[in-house]
Amino acid sequence: MMMALGMFVFSLSTLAYQELQRQTEWKHPSSPRVGTRDAYQYTGKGDDVITLTGWIAPELTGNVYSLDALRFMADTGKAWILIQGTGRIYGSFVITQLSENKIELDHRGDTKRVSFTITLKRVDETVPSLLGDVNNLKNQFGMNNFVGDFFTA
Repeated sequence: MMMALGMFVFSLSTLAYQELQRQTEWKHPSSPRVGTRDAYQYTGKGDDVITLTGWIAPELTGNVYSLDALRFMADTGKAWILIQGTGRIYGSFVITQLSENKIELDHRGDTKRVSFTITLKRVDETVPSLLGDVNNLKNQFGMNNFVGDFFTA
């Protein structure tokens, strides 16, 4: 498993992406000042966008129906938790864009290769908020040396 978005698993048999690009922004609006540079103020986090690109060759690897499954997920408008195969939690994301390009077609119009781009936008505040009250878990299971200090910071 490369990554999971909700219950959808990115893998060789579904969609194996070749590139993951992440762009994170922070907001610093400006206020004009007379005779000097504008003043800037940090007002918070901006967008966090992940773009996955890759291709599938249905005869060899991947499945064109996986793109349909992602379209169905996007149609719900719901946010899905994004977890890397290593266990790293990225947060809760919505699918904002999915594009596909059928590159090689056979005589029936069936595709031999499809390139795709999937754009995900983060909608949660913090990863710990997805996990619930970690302090409650620590107390409940007696895990005082838990990595909870990282999660509660």
